[in-house]
Amino acid sequence: MNREYDFSKAQRGAVLPQPGKTRITIYLDDQVLEAFRARADATGRGYQTMINEALREHIGRSSQSVTAETIRRIVREEVRRLG
Repeated sequence: MNREYDFSKAQRGAVLPQPGKTRITIYLDDQVLEAFRARADATGRGYQTMINEALREHIGRSSQSVTAETIRRIVREEVRRLG
């Protein structure tokens, strides 16, 4: 090991970007997040993946435009369904 390392050219962020995905910040109801996390723990899958799948499924069934209110409604429906 070196005694010192040169981080002057280092960059923050993910080592490998994920094509086709965008990192965002979103506020979800605590109950919604807890339900998805519990389901994820039970199935061994990622809760973010499950939320994404729930949103995709809804978009596929609906011709409505997606708004913040629509996303909230979708997530609440999924929590009730998983509940």
